[in-house]
Amino acid sequence: MIVNCTAYVDGHKLDNLTLEEIPAIRQRPDAFVWLGLFEPDEAMMTQVQHLFGLHELATEDAHHAHQRPKVEVYGDCWFLVLRTAQAKESQIDFGETHLFVGPRYLLSVRHGASLPYAPVRTRCESSPNLLCKGPGFVLYAILDFVVDQYFPILSGIEDAVEDLEERFFKGDFDQADIARLYELKRDLVSLRRAAAPLVEVCNYLLTDVFNHYISDDIRPYFRDVYDHILRITETIDSIRETLALALQISLSLGAARQNDATKRLAGWGALLAAPTMIFSIYGMNFKGFFPELEWQYGYPIVMGSVVVGCLLLYIKLKKSGWL
Repeated sequence: MIVNCTAYVDGHKLDNLTLEEIPAIRQRPDAFVWLGLFEPDEAMMTQVQHLFGLHELATEDAHHAHQRPKVEVYGDCWFLVLRTAQAKESQIDFGETHLFVGPRYLLSVRHGASLPYAPVRTRCESSPNLLCKGPGFVLYAILDFVVDQYFPILSGIEDAVEDLEERFFKGDFDQADIARLYELKRDLVSLRRAAAPLVEVCNYLLTDVFNHYISDDIRPYFRDVYDHILRITETIDSIRETLALALQISLSLGAARQNDATKRLAGWGALLAAPTMIFSIYGMNFKGFFPELEWQYGYPIVMGSVVVGCLLLYIKLKKSGWL
């Protein structure tokens, strides 16, 4: 459950710690602790709650997960919820990261689909001049890492949408393409639920309320994340509009295909109606006066008239696009 427990002094990694060593390190004004957990059980969360003095409501949320992205303040502790996303084959898996930021500590709790934060630690440790600012820089690095994972997912969705659009305009699509379109639309809705609240979160972090842990040197980095998440939400909205248009196009093309089939059936029905009417008259079971029955050329003339009439009707329907 404990992925990482490290102390940093003046921006440099001190050593890996045990939970029992954390209180002593937190007493140093030049040090802070980064504790990383992955799907901890209730006993572990209770121990961490007492160790850092976390609020019971935030601890309960971090243990059970299934939270909306948000930021809350409990005294001198910030509690943030981020939704992580990973593309696996043809679907997107979502997870959660819960962050506790307080005096000389940062606690990260991961649930579900989420990449390890080892690259984030490496990035932070390579910038000791910023890491010495405290847990605020680690908070930025994690937030930026989570947001960056949305870009390749969006890129894959854009490529899939462009491929579907091309198939729709060519008329080369089937029921599987319609199903894929709805899957992409569902993925975009889920991705927007994860990304859109981060606009408010980032905007809130840039206010004066969070000056205590976010120094002026780090604040521009949070504005950069804010710009990224704005771009992501705008891209999601743009793709959603494109998908809606593609759906309308597919429905219109389907209706056009059905209309063409109906016209063709109606055209062939009209061609069959003329000879059927004439032949049905001669097939009536009653005595009538049909002079052409006694005439030598009556039968050839009737049959020729039927053929000529059907041919003229066929030419007319063909020009009008009904056949």
